[in-house]
Amino acid sequence: MAFHRVPKPKPKPRSRILFLTLAIAAIALLFLLSSLISTNGSSLSSSGTREIVLKPKNWNPQKRIRTGHEKYLYWGNRIDCPGKHCDSCEGLGHQESSLRCALEEAMFLQRTLVMPSRMCINPLHNKKGILHHSDNASLEERWAASSCAMDSLYDMDLISNTVPVILDNSELWYQVLSTSMKLGAREIAHVEGVTRIALKENNLYSNLLLINRTASPLSWFMECKDRNNRSAIMLPYSFLPSMAAKKLRDAADKVKAVLGDYDAIHVRRGDKMKTRKDRFGVERTLHPHLDRDTRPEFILRRIKKWVPPGRTIFIASNERTPGFFSPLSVRYKLAYSSNYSQILDPLIENNYQLFMIERLIMMGAKTFIKTFKLDETDLYLTDDPKKNNKMWQIPVYTMDEEGS
Repeated sequence: MAFHRVPKPKPKPRSRILFLTLAIAAIALLFLLSSLISTNGSSLSSSGTREIVLKPKNWNPQKRIRTGHEKYLYWGNRIDCPGKHCDSCEGLGHQESSLRCALEEAMFLQRTLVMPSRMCINPLHNKKGILHHSDNASLEERWAASSCAMDSLYDMDLISNTVPVILDNSELWYQVLSTSMKLGAREIAHVEGVTRIALKENNLYSNLLLINRTASPLSWFMECKDRNNRSAIMLPYSFLPSMAAKKLRDAADKVKAVLGDYDAIHVRRGDKMKTRKDRFGVERTLHPHLDRDTRPEFILRRIKKWVPPGRTIFIASNERTPGFFSPLSVRYKLAYSSNYSQILDPLIENNYQLFMIERLIMMGAKTFIKTFKLDETDLYLTDDPKKNNKMWQIPVYTMDEEGS
């Protein structure tokens, strides 16, 4: 029997054209979506608001937390700059006051704060020898040599759990800048002398992608000078100390584990005891009882009602005289950060990192005694106020009624 092969029908030209058209359209659509995400760095959501969809530095899609903050606040690439401190450098506490002020404003405005990627290190507060100055170095080179990476001090992810932050050297920030420059005045405002309430309530600012803020030319923290009004404080003094970088927190935990059950004292001397002579040649100081109240014999009198004999006391101080606090050993076991050099030396690059670890250790103490009173519940060594009215007084070295 013969079988007749049935010839296959030839594809119609119309079907081939339709297939090619659909394929080209699909490729074009994919290319368009890709370019919107990776090149422009933004897309429009269904509500019409601009959503930044970018990959910041060290981006991990599993770690990234959506904050809902699509708008940014920028105060400058250095703390207290622009302002009188652009060419100078204040201590860690001063800079933290300014940084906390900027964080509070970002929190109030519900914006992401663009933090400086580096913090300058005051040479008066550093003995680690990382500062290398050259007469021929440019201003930027000197700045780089006298500063450290912000994320070597603070944990950005930890801060972002309270206030969303990015660093000004991150890929995300560069793409935000690119987007704002393309959109111009529609998405960015340069503001000076505008209150945070106006920035929040005035639609001229509230809907912008980026606010470039010029803070007080004195210091950033002057924008938060109403700190005596407790209801105006959004972040406590302890916020940034508790936001230390993970490696610093880990080191502090190791030291605390070795210390066991302990108490702690922070003794501020050094810079706070500066004196000057009046027109009659008499030495005067802003803290007349501080030198007396932070000497071992007076510390023993002050803390005996708070710390029982035999306790271990961890001491953090800027006093540089060797053995200065040794007289305290008649009643207590003394410990210093220098006792734990095997833990600390491999990772400490500057004194800011060291002090941040010491703060964490002190915060973990059963009883923590400060130098000055900052809060109502504080235990403290001296009755002199930390901030005074600029009255220069004669130092007191005897046990009088006023200082007792």
